[in-house]
Amino acid sequence: MKKIIIGILIASQGLMYSQQIADDSYKPTIPNPEYQSGKGPVVFIDEGHHNFHTKNGRYKGFSNVLESDGYTVKEYKGLFEKEKLTPGKILVISNALHKTNIENWYVPVSSAFTKSEIEEVKQWVQEGGSLFLIADHMPMAGAAEELAAAFNFKFTNGFAMDTLVKGPAYFSLKTGTLIESPITKGRNKNESVSKVATFTGQAIKIPAKAKPILVFDQRYVNRLPDTAWVFDKKTTTYNLKGWSQGAYTKFGKGRIVVSGEAAMFTTQLAGPNKRKVGMNTDEAKENYKLLLNIIHWLDKKFD
Repeated sequence: MKKIIIGILIASQGLMYSQQIADDSYKPTIPNPEYQSGKGPVVFIDEGHHNFHTKNGRYKGFSNVLESDGYTVKEYKGLFEKEKLTPGKILVISNALHKTNIENWYVPVSSAFTKSEIEEVKQWVQEGGSLFLIADHMPMAGAAEELAAAFNFKFTNGFAMDTLVKGPAYFSLKTGTLIESPITKGRNKNESVSKVATFTGQAIKIPAKAKPILVFDQRYVNRLPDTAWVFDKKTTTYNLKGWSQGAYTKFGKGRIVVSGEAAMFTTQLAGPNKRKVGMNTDEAKENYKLLLNIIHWLDKKFD
C-alpha cells in the first residue's frame, strides 16, 4: 500500500510539473538597458543536462528579461568543455538532472555532470568566466551537489520549508533575510531591491568568503526525504536559521552566484487554471530586478 501511495504522489507531482508552461507575455520595461539590443555579451543557458528550465521553455521569461537588457542569450548544448564555453561570458545552469532521475525523483540521486565537466567549468571560471548555478529542491539539488562543491558550496538534497505558513517564502531588507549588498543595490537607486519571493527550493551552506543574498530565519526547516514531496515522521528535519538560499563570491578571475530556488526567476502558468508562478506574480514584483543585478554583477559591471 505504501508503494502505491508513493507512486500516486510522484505521479500527481509529475503531472503538476508537466502542466507548468512559460508565460511568454512577461517582458518588463528596462528603463536603462545595459547594452543595445543584441549587442551584449553571450549568456549561455545550459540545455545539455536534461534541464527542467531551458531558454525557450520554462526560462523563457528569464531570457526575455536578459534580452531586454541587450544580452545575447544562447542555448548551450552537449557536455561542458572550456573551449566551447569561451565564447560566453556567463553560463547559467538551472535544474540539471542525470538521465536516471528525470522521472525517478527519489534517492539515489546521481550527479548531472561528469567529473571532467566539473573540472572544465571550474577552470573556465578560474580564468575569468562567470557561473550562475541554480538548483532547486530534491532531486535537482542532489544532481548539482558535486558541481557546487567544486566551488566550496554545500547543496542539500531536500526541501526548505516554512513551518508557519504555506506559499512563497519572502526575503526582505526589513526582516534581515534579504542581505544588503551590491547585488541588492544595483547600479542606481531605481535598481535597488527590498523584497523578493521564492517558491520552496533548497538550503545552501556557503563558504566563508562568500556573501549571502537570501538567508533563512528560525521559521524554516530542511526536510530530507527519500522521495520528493513524501514526508513522514522518519524524514530527517532540522532548523535552517542562518542558512542561505542564494549567495555570491569571486573565484579566481571569475565569479559565481548560486541559487537554491529556480522558480523565482521564471514566469510560469501552472495547472489547469494557469496560476502565475515566479516573476509574473504580485508577490515577486522585484524578482526581475534581483535577476538583472545578479547578471550585471556576473558581467563585472560593479563590485
